[in-house]
Amino acid sequence: MPSGPDHIGTGAAAPLHVAIIMDGNGRWAKARRQIRTFGHKAGVDALRKTISAAPGLGVTHMTVFAFSTENWRRPATEVSDLMGLLKAFIRSDLDRLAREGVCVRIIGHVEGLPKDIRECVEEAHTRTKGNTRFYLQVALNYGAQADILEAAKTFASQVKLGEARLDDLTPERFGGLLSTNGLPPLDLLIRTSGEHRLSNFLLWEAAYAEFVFQDVLWPDYDGAALGAALDEFRRRERRFGAVEATDVASA
Repeated sequence: MPSGPDHIGTGAAAPLHVAIIMDGNGRWAKARRQIRTFGHKAGVDALRKTISAAPGLGVTHMTVFAFSTENWRRPATEVSDLMGLLKAFIRSDLDRLAREGVCVRIIGHVEGLPKDIRECVEEAHTRTKGNTRFYLQVALNYGAQADILEAAKTFASQVKLGEARLDDLTPERFGGLLSTNGLPPLDLLIRTSGEHRLSNFLLWEAAYAEFVFQDVLWPDYDGAALGAALDEFRRRERRFGAVEATDVASA
């Protein structure tokens, strides 16, 4: 598992952590009578637009679902194309992201990725680890169930080696064993394309997150769409399991 960032943000404003399931590339391409790769390429452009707009909208941390552990089941040619696009994105955008103060972090089972992708990941981590303006987490070869299982195994190993006791396990300690360790709590989870599923993404982290499902297909996503999701988020009252005192008094 990658270690968490050295710092999770500075300044007076509270962190705002937004996660996005970037869905709809294939349907977008099909509607244009193109192959799925055409949609994935357009999706990379949408990601650039969204990342550029996010800090101005008050987002400090963004986690995007780029490739799941289940995506290996797709046709080999599509998997190869996706990996190529991910590599191209890191190579082409890393200079700009580093220059703009973006800290890039890849979460997931990095060891299971092809060697050239692992090298790109390491370069991104090394070159941007000191940046603090904006934090971009890319979930790559990631599945929440696998991440939770790995964390459980890690704690079990600590107990077996005498480094921890069963009573030491708390939600905070367990969360620190996940690949998302060191990030602020997830505030908002967005899924595009009109689907209403989590698809094995940030299951532990989403415990008290707000969900916004948008009908827009991912290649059409941009700062305006992100702004609309944030507007919906900010209209909601977050209680974290509690209720307002006035609600209790009037019950």
